[in-house]
Amino acid sequence: MTATRIFYEGRFVTLKEKIKTLGRFCTVGVGNTLIDFGVFFLLTACHVSYLPAQICSYTAGIVNSYVWNRNWTFCVKRKADGKEIVRFLMINIAASGITFLLLYLFQNCGCSLLVSKLAATIGGMMMNFIGNRIWVFGDSLKNIQDQE
Repeated sequence: MTATRIFYEGRFVTLKEKIKTLGRFCTVGVGNTLIDFGVFFLLTACHVSYLPAQICSYTAGIVNSYVWNRNWTFCVKRKADGKEIVRFLMINIAASGITFLLLYLFQNCGCSLLVSKLAATIGGMMMNFIGNRIWVFGDSLKNIQDQE
């Protein structure tokens, strides 16, 4: 039986391929979130203010995200270049800005720290997925088909 193929981003891909990539991205995202939350709540428990704690925790998640998404999710084989790293950092700075703003807004609206952090994380994750999928690692998705 032949796998169903769809035309997506200028090439034919299988639905299995798309689901596999999304599953990997989500798995990495869970790891990033656990690192982010762990560092954030560790620092706030040590009486670091929530905004500097957010910067530190988000940075730890960014490093994890780049390594795992590049090597496992999108299976990039070529050597990392400056353009890719700059794009990755730009997307993450934008996503960080969104999380920072949302965290600040939810905290000032009287939400609990946990609710504020969850809402900020969801907003940042949406920005991050779209940016990485389309702009940072988009060309590398062609490599996945070769592995099947």
